[in-house]
Amino acid sequence: MYEELIPIFKGTDKSEDIYYRYTWTHFYTGDYALAQFHFKNFVRQFPESPKVEECFFMNGYCYYLNSPKYSLDQTATINAIKEMQSFIDNFPESEKVDSANKIINILHHKLEKKEYEIIKQYRMLDDYKAVITAGNNFQKDYPDSEYNEEIRFWVIEASYLLAINSIPEKKKERLEKVGEYYLKFLSLHPESRYLKLAENYYSKSKRELELLQ
Repeated sequence: MYEELIPIFKGTDKSEDIYYRYTWTHFYTGDYALAQFHFKNFVRQFPESPKVEECFFMNGYCYYLNSPKYSLDQTATINAIKEMQSFIDNFPESEKVDSANKIINILHHKLEKKEYEIIKQYRMLDDYKAVITAGNNFQKDYPDSEYNEEIRFWVIEASYLLAINSIPEKKKERLEKVGEYYLKFLSLHPESRYLKLAENYYSKSKRELELLQ
């Protein structure tokens, strides 16, 4: 019904309300992708409307609702973060800012989980270089992540295993890296459950270095 009314009332004082109601019908019928498109389009078509703030937020919220589980493609998740951040930037005094920040945190955690599982898979495949590179990148991208302790240990482990399987020309440098990663781990996680295992890799790397002297 609203689809038929939109062209009839286009340009009149009723067009804004009709389009607004039309947009919400997509949301309430569960078509979040189409609802997202129309919420965003409402903001473009009626920039002076008192409903702009609400529609701006709902645009990001629809992206959030379409965000899939962490193991799938996370394009919608990334877009949801961007749109929610854009809402916060445009309406910093809105009462919806707290909700937007909570949603962003949920979405960030989903991205963290996906990256964590990728590194875990590299470890299972004994792809030591990938564990080290992805693990170090993870720590830069998510410095406050709950997964960092475990990932830092994986980097130590992978560094040691990579070193002892290296050609002689690269062995010394890579064994020294084990020590660097271990000392950083020790300073950040002195009570870690992985500490004894990490220390074992460090001790073995030192012995290997002594043999190279």
